[in-house]
Amino acid sequence: MEIIDIQNVSKYFSNHTALDDVSFSIREGVIFGLLGPNGAGKTTLIRILNQITFPDKGTVLFKGLPLNPSDISKIGYLPEERGLYKKMNVGEQAVYLARLKGVPKNLAIKRLQDRFEKFGIMGWWNRKVEELSKGMQQKVQFITTIIHEPEFLIFDEPFSGFDPINANLLKDEILELKKSGTTVILSTHNMASVEEICDDIVLINNSRKILEGSLSEVKKNFRENIFEIIIYNDKYLANLPPDFEVISDNTIDDKRIFTIKLSHIEQANNLLTYFMENATLNSFKEILPSMNDIFIQQVNRYNAQKNG
Repeated sequence: MEIIDIQNVSKYFSNHTALDDVSFSIREGVIFGLLGPNGAGKTTLIRILNQITFPDKGTVLFKGLPLNPSDISKIGYLPEERGLYKKMNVGEQAVYLARLKGVPKNLAIKRLQDRFEKFGIMGWWNRKVEELSKGMQQKVQFITTIIHEPEFLIFDEPFSGFDPINANLLKDEILELKKSGTTVILSTHNMASVEEICDDIVLINNSRKILEGSLSEVKKNFRENIFEIIIYNDKYLANLPPDFEVISDNTIDDKRIFTIKLSHIEQANNLLTYFMENATLNSFKEILPSMNDIFIQQVNRYNAQKNG
């Protein structure tokens, strides 16, 4: 079932088209990657989902019905532009923000303190926001974004400014939210994070959708039939058949590592058979393109076509 269905949405600002007839849907209970270069239209789309602005054309459905103001209580939004009241105490401000989202005070305090303990910032509850590091402030904002337990979460560059340990903590938390049934939009330029946690993606460029689908299917659709084969370097291996293009052939310790390109994916069985018959096989796997490679390739191709 789709929790969000975006139908032919367009948005114009003066002489600028921010979104041009964009359509896609978001399945319930997934982590959805909203991708695109700067200025592609992602922020405008996020603002429409939050009803900060409205489309000039098209419709947005939330759980099958037109998006309306009452749906805001079911949505959590962490914007890229962070902002807390610097002079307020951390705990006081977190409770205030939770109550704005309809969480009763006692329940808000309990939920917040549980999360503060989990994120290792309970010791800062009575300190002023201005005393917190940027990373700690981001933790507070993440917690206040999810504290009303919304069905649908939108995170805009949530990993920005985090060190690897805290970025990993945040990823684990997002995966836990997914397990609980929450749907998450992740708008980010961090393709490694997309690879790690996203189920589906859409790629927007110059106000238009240029790619969408499940992460696994997108990667398979752009496969280049490249395989990595590792053998134990314990016997002589004759030259490979000419229809197997060797991209690299390296020896590390007692292993020999080949990267081989096939003209057709159907040759994979023949390649595997060849190595099994002629060497002691350690591993055999297909090398799929990264989302970073796909992102760059598709954006450059679209821009070349548009400008050509």
